[in-house]
Amino acid sequence: MTTKPKARKFRIRRTGGAAADSAAMSDHGAQPQATDGSAGPIARSRQGDSAAQVSAEVDMDAIRKEGLTGRQLRMARRVAQKQGLAVTSDFDAVRQLRSHGIDPFQRANILELVVPDDGTAPGFGPGMDVRSAGGGQGNGGGTAQTSGNGPGRVQLPQTITKRQTLPSTEQGNPAERRAREIMSIQRDIARRRRKNVLMLFSRLSVFVFLPTFAAAWYFYVIATPMYATNSEFVIQQAEPQGAAGLGGLFQGTGMATQQDSTTVQSYLTSRAAMVRLSQDQSFIEHFSQPGIDAIQRLPEGASNEDAYALYKNHVKIGYDPSEGIIKMEVIAASPEASQEFSEALIGYAEEQVDQLTQRLREDQMAGALASYEASEQRRAEALAELGRIQGDVEMLDPTATAAALQQRITTLQIQLDGKTIELASMLDNRRPNEARVSALESELSRLNQQIDLLRSQLTEASGGNAALSSITARLRGAEENYAFQTVLVQQALTQMESARIEANRQVRYLSMGVEPIAADDASYPRAFGNSVLAFLIFSGVYLMISLTASILREQVSS
Repeated sequence: MTTKPKARKFRIRRTGGAAADSAAMSDHGAQPQATDGSAGPIARSRQGDSAAQVSAEVDMDAIRKEGLTGRQLRMARRVAQKQGLAVTSDFDAVRQLRSHGIDPFQRANILELVVPDDGTAPGFGPGMDVRSAGGGQGNGGGTAQTSGNGPGRVQLPQTITKRQTLPSTEQGNPAERRAREIMSIQRDIARRRRKNVLMLFSRLSVFVFLPTFAAAWYFYVIATPMYATNSEFVIQQAEPQGAAGLGGLFQGTGMATQQDSTTVQSYLTSRAAMVRLSQDQSFIEHFSQPGIDAIQRLPEGASNEDAYALYKNHVKIGYDPSEGIIKMEVIAASPEASQEFSEALIGYAEEQVDQLTQRLREDQMAGALASYEASEQRRAEALAELGRIQGDVEMLDPTATAAALQQRITTLQIQLDGKTIELASMLDNRRPNEARVSALESELSRLNQQIDLLRSQLTEASGGNAALSSITARLRGAEENYAFQTVLVQQALTQMESARIEANRQVRYLSMGVEPIAADDASYPRAFGNSVLAFLIFSGVYLMISLTASILREQVSS
């Protein structure tokens, strides 16, 4: 049969499928005719179907070699279903779409999948079907088929190139193509990475490295050397040996004088100390010298606030509450000036310590001294009264005189009792001796008279003088008053001594632990440490700004 090779050749040359050929023939009403009349239409259609199937298998094998992903194949099936094509597999969907001139992976076709369906396939009019649209491409037509009664939509451009509208038919190795694409992506990533690194280095140079270099240049080259003098001292309190209670518990520790140490520290860091140091040691003039760099130099005509700010930076005082030690560091442009400033401040601290308890000690001593003086005055008055009473009496000692009179009366009373008993004995006789009785009676009368006389001397005034008993009472009262005032004087003296001891115990004194000695080498600036600190500060500021900008950019973009 001579027609069979021709039919096979004709079928292989065409790129359309069997469905497209049958659709084209049915639309034009043409039937394939055998050239020799030996084969009918049924035989020729079977031969054509076999060739179309072979061509479809060849096309699908080529599609399989392209290495399409599962997502792309599913997308092709959805596009084919949207176009109304009957497909048997995902690869068949890709083949039929390409045979109709539709790229299943084109962005426009993908977006059409989400467009609401109005009953017609996208790209086709109401009066047109898929076969007529595919036949135009299969026959090699240059224009797309459109419907006459619907809004015409061009499915394919009039003049196309395979590279722009159709998927690539390159028969290269998919692995090599993927390797080239991965290499291209890696190069792009490396390029972007180099660009980002360059931009990061540029920002770091501007915001971190350059300021750090400027700070290091100042510390190493421009900054004026400063000398520091260190000293340590402690404020101590005199305590008695037998201190008990909490006073004995905290004796010898920093807790006992913590308030005084804090007060001294506050005074040394105050404006008053700065003004006094400037008046005595020319502190402000020293830091106004032109030899000091502009940053550390105090400008001429500076206010007290500026001078006080510089004073706080150059006079550093710290207090350790656990040990009670005050540490002081004085910084100046020369070692001699630094030592002089330190010694002057220590002198101010000693004066301040002396003034802390001076008023308390003076008040305590003043009260005790006034009480002692008043007691001494009252004792003197009592002694004067005693002397005046003794002077008013002619006798040297009225008390002794009264005692002597009382003793005489007692003696006479004893004699009177004896004579009375003797007279009674004699009168008991029947015939007593009259002479003896008369003598005894006369003697008794004289004894009674003498006793009455002596008693009158004790109780009655005589010769312009008061009675001896009154004089004795007055003298005894004066003596007791003098003795009482003497006791009060002794108590006042004891109280004054106690107040003096308490005042001495309240005394605070400053003890030096480390004497201020001028330094040989400059202590400041610490160039390396300050440069590292500046680098850390600038790095931290840049990091905070970068994080803030990233967060804000993310918030704005979202």
